[in-house]
Amino acid sequence: MKLPSQPRAVITGGGSGLGRALVLQLARQRARLVVADINVPGAEETARLANALGGDAVARRCDVGALADVEALARFADDRLGGTDLLVNNAGVAVAGQVGELPIADWEWIVRINLWGVIHGCHAFVPRLRAQGRGFILNVASSAGFASLPQMAPYNATKAAVISLSETLHAELGPANVSVSCLCPTFFKTGLLDTFRGGERQRALAERMFARSTMTAEQVARAGLRGLEKGTLLVIPQRDGTWMWRAKRLLPSAYAGALRMSEKRNLMGRLADKGN
Repeated sequence: MKLPSQPRAVITGGGSGLGRALVLQLARQRARLVVADINVPGAEETARLANALGGDAVARRCDVGALADVEALARFADDRLGGTDLLVNNAGVAVAGQVGELPIADWEWIVRINLWGVIHGCHAFVPRLRAQGRGFILNVASSAGFASLPQMAPYNATKAAVISLSETLHAELGPANVSVSCLCPTFFKTGLLDTFRGGERQRALAERMFARSTMTAEQVARAGLRGLEKGTLLVIPQRDGTWMWRAKRLLPSAYAGALRMSEKRNLMGRLADKGN
């Protein structure tokens, strides 16, 4: 199902990174856009760039962890756009470290944004999409949601929940002609490290993996929108993500054993140290 011409779209976390790339990709289709972000200057810059490309974009402050903010965002989209064709739940943060050592405050922070932010978005917009009988939802998760790499439990858990929520919505909203896809990239160059919480070695490893990535945010954005229009439930744009997805499902015990062995041999830590 193709997006309508000049789609009306709401993108959370649109102030930078993948969110900005998604906004700009849609602007090239002359979309009407609400760029939502807690970082207002970033959202305003994205809106300016989108308008220069031929879109019609406006910035809107939104804390996705606050239901009242997201409900206000939906009402704003109703007033500004006359409705919403596409909701992109993109806002997200990252936490890394070992379970039992990470502060509970970091768990609460990431769950509030990565999971409750998506829940709030769906809660506010799904009734509107269902009522109009057509629409699209793109939830941005991560291959971390099924890869389950060690020392990433908070991030893994929230992204796994977003994948499961997307799978459920895919079934629930099919009769309403609402298409749901879940974007599951691995590492790519983005602004996720700007708000990263974790130890020095976890940050060093993440920086190393981001630096080694050959895929850009723009490429991930194009893959996500292309997969959405094709009706693909899980959009995995990179080969390493596809390999992990297949390995875990074809050889689950071997996959789990490999992860356990990598932790026992401290392979992740040694990789992080190579960057120092």
